[in-house]
Amino acid sequence: MAVQPPLTTREIHLVGAAVGLPGPEHFAVVETPLDAPRAGQVLVRNRHFLVFPGLRTLIGGEVEGVPLPPVHVGDALFGPAVGEVVAVGPGSALRPGDLVTHLHGWREHALVSDDDCVPLTDVLPDPVAFLSSGAAAYAALTRLVVVGPGDTVLVTGAAGAVGSLAGQTARLLGAERIVGSTRSPHKAERLKAELGYDAVVVPGTAPLAEQLAVAAPDGIDVLLDTVGGEQLTAAVGAARRGARFALVGALSGQLSSEHDHDGTTAPAEIDTFRVITLGITLRGFSSPDLGEAAEEWNKRFGDWLRSGEIVFPHVRIAGIDRAPWALQELFEGRHIGTVVVDLP
Repeated sequence: MAVQPPLTTREIHLVGAAVGLPGPEHFAVVETPLDAPRAGQVLVRNRHFLVFPGLRTLIGGEVEGVPLPPVHVGDALFGPAVGEVVAVGPGSALRPGDLVTHLHGWREHALVSDDDCVPLTDVLPDPVAFLSSGAAAYAALTRLVVVGPGDTVLVTGAAGAVGSLAGQTARLLGAERIVGSTRSPHKAERLKAELGYDAVVVPGTAPLAEQLAVAAPDGIDVLLDTVGGEQLTAAVGAARRGARFALVGALSGQLSSEHDHDGTTAPAEIDTFRVITLGITLRGFSSPDLGEAAEEWNKRFGDWLRSGEIVFPHVRIAGIDRAPWALQELFEGRHIGTVVVDLP
């Protein structure tokens, strides 16, 4: 017996402009009408969606070069989601019951074009793992900087969604020593105990240059930077000749609570003389650069998960009503790894 699709859905809207970091008071759960799918469309019941720091930048305003549109007051939030197709329009290649990923998260149901859905396979043992940010780390470590045997790798923001997988991935790619950074001493201990980091520096507890001199006494060969700011500055100071830097995030700007920050800049002071004389390379990375690395990552990630060679640190928060608080907790750095909202 066919299930009648719902006539309305609930989604998270931005309802107020924030000065500094947005909080739960700037969002609301809004009930909106839901149309039946037309030709080339499917209706998806979302099961899980990703809470990600890049929303801060999208809420902050127009940003040149960012592949996603800004979020204005009155708009619904969006982002990666995993869902189940519940109704299809004429001619759709998808069928009710199919699991797909798409970018219409932050709502319970989504009307999505066939072309904007990616059907899920069993390449990963848990559908939630398709929401990991590991593909970005993998692409950067295999395409931009090419980690190899003997390398000392520094991962900034090592407790985040990217960093919590980047250190493990670098080790599996052959790196000899993995150093991370996090602003929480408690997280630093967990990164060493649970995720295989050899050493972790904690900004704010002592000068970063001094901490890096102890954590990586011979210097660093590779940087996977998700933070920028003072941590990028310190990494340049710790670099060895020919060091390769992959810049994949700018959390120092995105998560700044200063009132004059809108999450769209992340200034850093870099010793260009040292960059020149040591032949340091710095390359930026964004999601459109993934290419075939995304499919390659999923295959290797699935194999590593099944063999126990890697773990997927993530936190699952139940219910769309909790989503604004999940975003605040992400901004506050309360969790290790990926933050996902489950929709029962």
